[in-house]
Amino acid sequence: MPAESPALVTMDVGGTLGIAERPGITAALVAASPLDPRDAVRLLRQRLHTASAITDQLVDEVCRALRLPPTKFPRNMTPAPLRLFPEVPQALERISAVLPVVTLSNVTCIEAEPERLKSMLSLWVADHFPSCRIGYAKPDRRAFQVVASRWGLNTRQIVHIGDHWECDILGAIHAGARAIWISKGRALPEANRFVRSDVLVAANLGAAAEHVRDLCMRRPR
Repeated sequence: MPAESPALVTMDVGGTLGIAERPGITAALVAASPLDPRDAVRLLRQRLHTASAITDQLVDEVCRALRLPPTKFPRNMTPAPLRLFPEVPQALERISAVLPVVTLSNVTCIEAEPERLKSMLSLWVADHFPSCRIGYAKPDRRAFQVVASRWGLNTRQIVHIGDHWECDILGAIHAGARAIWISKGRALPEANRFVRSDVLVAANLGAAAEHVRDLCMRRPR
């Protein structure tokens, strides 16, 4: 099926727009769990990042799956402020000049902080879709589908930008969206199996802005 004209940019937050000033709940639980860190992270994406509230039942379920006592759950942890990368304001300004931008992130309900994100990004970002709000976490294709539906689009009209290969790039591809990988100088992984012509590579968000503008210039008039 031919690619459709881009109509919306979805953007990861942590690692793409900035970095939290200290490790969060996910990092604490992964470090404490005896599971392989990759397995622990995937479990937390599915069970913790998609929850709209942290209940005792959820804590028990998550800790049991991680093979931890419930006392290990960091209940008193507060959100760590997000520190934007230096190139982000200018890059967002350039992207939002050609397409609307929303965020699509995997995050717990404790750490989502939509009001803080709005205050930081409202000049360029139209809405925020944390996993704890929509009930799905990347790379689940339904996360992308929810955003597309809310905007009256299909996923083929989305350009997703992110730095996590599995969540952002494979997730976007499997949902039918275009993807721009923020490589930060890393080698392209799994290229022979997964990369298609609609995946672009950018060293940082400034370079990703150039890709978005190029895609828009190719749109039928």
